[in-house]
Amino acid sequence: MATHPKLGPNLKALRQKYGWKLSDVSHKTGVAVSTLSKVENDQMSLSYDKLLQISEGLGLNMAELFAQPEADGDRLARRSVNLQGDGLRQKTQNYDYLYLSTDITKKRMVPVLTRATARTLEEFGPLIKHSGEEFIFVLEGAIEVHTEHYAPVRLEKGESIYIDSTMGHAYLAVGEGDALVLGVCSSAQPNFQSALIEMFDPEK
Repeated sequence: MATHPKLGPNLKALRQKYGWKLSDVSHKTGVAVSTLSKVENDQMSLSYDKLLQISEGLGLNMAELFAQPEADGDRLARRSVNLQGDGLRQKTQNYDYLYLSTDITKKRMVPVLTRATARTLEEFGPLIKHSGEEFIFVLEGAIEVHTEHYAPVRLEKGESIYIDSTMGHAYLAVGEGDALVLGVCSSAQPNFQSALIEMFDPEK
């Protein structure tokens, strides 16, 4: 099956937009670097199965591979206002999430109000890890931050931490009651908010 003539340039534009090298795309999709290079330069067409392999590996739907990429200026006027009670709530074993600004899609920053309820690592379970980085600011109570490569650190109201999210991490409530934090997660991964929500889906 021949590919759409725009696939090559669009794939290259998407790769550059998210800061991926050809080797990064190859690792994500399982498609050889040489093949990806030929596709970007319109020297090779792909079967439907290969297109599906690329779209799933990059977290894109098929239409996005062929859609005209947004220019940098297309997003300058985007705005999202969160009023009291707005947001998408998701409750898991360890956290009660409220995702904010969910009306904006394809954003690289995901703001989340998170209530931490777990109080021990045994109760929490395996440390969480995902793509990108995150900033956590304590609004109420206190938390103890556990990460793979650092000793635990306790943060009180008004204190914060910035971490590499690919490092396993957990936020535990300490002191009296639960803790409320504002987290901002960022990643070059497409549809990052949807990926986070799906990853933490308690029914999965």
